Amino acid sequence: MLTYLVRRLLYAIPILIGVNLLTFILFFFVNSPENMARAILGGKNVSDAAVENWKHERGYHLPRVWNGKEKGLGTLTQTIFYQKSVSMLRFDFGHSDRNNLDIGSEIRRRMFPSLAYAVPTFVLSLQIGMTAALLVAFYRGTYLDTVVLFLCVLMMSISTLFYIIGGQFLFGLVLKQVPISGYGDGLSAAKFLVLPVLVGIVGGLGGSIRFDRTVFLEEIGKDYVRTARAKGLSERRVLYVHVLKNAMIPVLTTVVFSIPFLFMGSLTTEAFFGIPGLGGFTIEAIGSQDFAIVRAMVYLGSILYIVAQIITDISYTLVDPRVRLG
Repeated sequence: MLTYLVRRLLYAIPILIGVNLLTFILFFFVNSPENMARAILGGKNVSDAAVENWKHERGYHLPRVWNGKEKGLGTLTQTIFYQKSVSMLRFDFGHSDRNNLDIGSEIRRRMFPSLAYAVPTFVLSLQIGMTAALLVAFYRGTYLDTVVLFLCVLMMSISTLFYIIGGQFLFGLVLKQVPISGYGDGLSAAKFLVLPVLVGIVGGLGGSIRFDRTVFLEEIGKDYVRTARAKGLSERRVLYVHVLKNAMIPVLTTVVFSIPFLFMGSLTTEAFFGIPGLGGFTIEAIGSQDFAIVRAMVYLGSILYIVAQIITDISYTLVDPRVRLG
């Protein structure tokens, strides 16, 4: 296991370097520092002097990858690539382009509101989805199965914005049970999170139930299930011990890849409910064209997906001894 983890971590290094290089090319070759300066300062009518001053203040006046005016290591270190991209490899995200905020500090501060929203949404969605999927798989072909499948397709066909706006209108304006948006410190944040969590669960429940039901139905039709029933095991034990355990590999594949969203948050939900998390942070950066923040969030997202992939592979061996880490 240790050898496997070390090898996967070593594999992750060239992937992260590749993501870093691609991000650098997109932000500094496809989109030049001059374009970034004009976008933030106000468009084409900005003077060249203002553009050059903005670039000097943020280090964008340097050559991209090679500084022929310097000597020694300065030819490499006094470049945009080293100061803006290589620094991210050591988790130094620098400062924002628009208001000079420390991006690393903002990420650490905003991570907790994102987790406060995403963790209960993730856990409750998983429990409700798998329980409902097992139930409809057991009653397959009945009216219950038909009704649940119809509701799942209906829920999948409705935009997340409908759930958000409808929830705010019904529970916030009409019933006045929860705040429409905002966030608080400590335990006071709970009242602001009830509605976003509910919307997050309902919005993803349809697809989750349909997928899990398909996986469970495939397992229910196998020989070992019939053998377990022939031995006199209760249906509850057959479903929750044998079927659930053997169906976990495809379920885990979809579940563990939700891990990045535990940190990144939901872009749309956080923005509409005013949750000061990483999702809202990213939306604000895109809206204000703060390219430094967007670069940092793209890189952070790639790291989280690599971690999710490693956790997925490890979890396979925990639920199915037949899988071995080579």
